Amino acid sequence: MRIVLTGGCGFIGSAVVRHIIQKTNHSVLNVDCMTYAASEETVAEVAGDARYEHVRANIVNGVEMQRLFAAYRPDAVMHLAAESHVDRSIDGPGIFVQTNIVGTYALLEAARKYWQGLAADEQKAFRFHHISTDEVFGHLELSDPPFTETTPYDPRSPYSASKAASDHLVRAWHHTYGLPTFVTNTTNNYGVWHFPEKLIPLVTINAIEGKDLPVYGKGENIRDWLFVEDHAEALVRAVERGEPGETYAIGARQPRTNLEVVKAICAVLDELLPDPAGPRERLIRYVSDRPGHDFRYEIDPSHAESALGWKAAHDFESGIRKTVQWYLDHRDWWGEIRSRRYTGQRLGQQHG
Repeated sequence: MRIVLTGGCGFIGSAVVRHIIQKTNHSVLNVDCMTYAASEETVAEVAGDARYEHVRANIVNGVEMQRLFAAYRPDAVMHLAAESHVDRSIDGPGIFVQTNIVGTYALLEAARKYWQGLAADEQKAFRFHHISTDEVFGHLELSDPPFTETTPYDPRSPYSASKAASDHLVRAWHHTYGLPTFVTNTTNNYGVWHFPEKLIPLVTINAIEGKDLPVYGKGENIRDWLFVEDHAEALVRAVERGEPGETYAIGARQPRTNLEVVKAICAVLDELLPDPAGPRERLIRYVSDRPGHDFRYEIDPSHAESALGWKAAHDFESGIRKTVQWYLDHRDWWGEIRSRRYTGQRLGQQHG
């Protein structure tokens, strides 16, 4: 299978690229415009493979996308490119509208025009796989059942609203034009090569450096955590088996409060790299909550597990241990980011 994959130098996208090259016979064209959160180091271990190619291009550029489709002639699209940080969407929603909505539209149109020129058997086999988030479903109270594929949409932030809009476009292109699209929604991912603005890498790095560990509110907000390499496997299984018009909610059944996550990171670090000053939980600092902070996300992945023949291999404890160890072993990578691109400052405090 020849796959056009967008956002392949980002966190989840690079995990998918590595999985494709290392675990399958597929080929991949990585279309990534290299925003602040992208790093070529994330795919360096597979970049020399003949089945891998990287093109620096922006999905918003429809003409360029059409040219890439015509030149590469893919069998499938895996669309991961997105602005994804909720706090940044609060500070500057415009780029989220451009990338997540306009970019998805441009990619859909390029795929549709290419697909319409294929032979009938190639049209039937083609897939457009749109990778989305569980945040489009809004939030859950403690007593609510987890999200499923049929949960109504109720996005609460500029980020989740832009992703919801892109999901609707993808489904509309299937129902209106017949383009063989499907959507996967996932929970919070964590793992290696994660840009250090998100909770787990930020807390891990701060804890390594002996800095304050910021926790929103009382740390009671609940997230359902999925190790990124498990997600990558699920996504590749989905592009191989996914049915047009379908939705697959992908998760690992690993809900934790934010405070539980932070304490787990501290415990692993205390074991792997003891701090003479004492246990790292002493560094936890409660900070004012994010505007409109969703309380709980959780997915029931039963349908995806059955349809894709997949189940997450890592529980949270084994995944967080691998993650913390990786950050200990890759200080050069995140050290350069901290010194130049993102110093760990708080984002997303605007209220108007």
